[in-house]
Amino acid sequence: MNRTPELARRLFDRYEPIHAVTYFAPESRNAMDALGCQGFWSGYFAGRAAPLDPAPAPVVTALFYNFSAERVAKSLAAGRAAATAAEALAARSAGAVAALRTYGLAEHQNLDTAAELTGKAARTAPVDGRALFAANAALPWPESPLEALWHATTLLREHRGDGHIAALVAAGIGGRESNVLHCAAGTVPVDFIMRTRDYNDAEWRACTERLRDRGLLDDDGSLSDAGRELKSEVEEATDRAALTALDALDDDEIEALFGALTPLTRLVVAAGAVPAVTPMGLRRNELDDDSAHLS
Repeated sequence: MNRTPELARRLFDRYEPIHAVTYFAPESRNAMDALGCQGFWSGYFAGRAAPLDPAPAPVVTALFYNFSAERVAKSLAAGRAAATAAEALAARSAGAVAALRTYGLAEHQNLDTAAELTGKAARTAPVDGRALFAANAALPWPESPLEALWHATTLLREHRGDGHIAALVAAGIGGRESNVLHCAAGTVPVDFIMRTRDYNDAEWRACTERLRDRGLLDDDGSLSDAGRELKSEVEEATDRAALTALDALDDDEIEALFGALTPLTRLVVAAGAVPAVTPMGLRRNELDDDSAHLS
């Protein structure tokens, strides 16, 4: 058995694109538009926050962590005015599944195995301290394999996300600072994060100065040695916490999961709906490798 934290990171690169069609695929966007959600963000918050309904905006802000409070309050109110939580949940699932069906996942020989094993991991992953994961885990389990696969990847990504936030909190990195640290590590471009996470120049400078005062950034805004060490510790802690989702799977099941899921991920990536640059910082450099490499 060789279950290092890197195993959890490699699995994330495989299941996250399947979930990410929820935000980027035309079918998903159209499903939320049909509810009356005007604009990307009202649909995003209507769908992703629906399992938390009727939690108020400050709770959603806390759990989503890196968005501005103003963005959450405005977009959540617009999304909830357009659709009930039940309607948003149904549209979120229907849009994502329609996209995955378009990419050929419904007919793929690996679907049943991938759905079964991601489902086993998602159903048995520890829930303690993971509020967004718990809210999604409380939803009914879908019956069709394609919808079950999408639901399981959604659970696994929120499970990992909750653990990532816990690692950031433990490191003393606030939600708005975490975006700046993310960019300083070279994972995503600054202008992309400033635009998608609603920073003005003053707020970005303030976050940068706080990180610089802690010795985490150099004068040019890049990571210092201490910053690289802290970022590495946060990522390793995230992976280590996410690895617990695989505890119920034996080594043969994990190998089977990688072997079944990776070809499906390649179909999603090849379809082009999930952008190459996203806030998640997904890696695509080894998606030709179907093995978990446990032996």
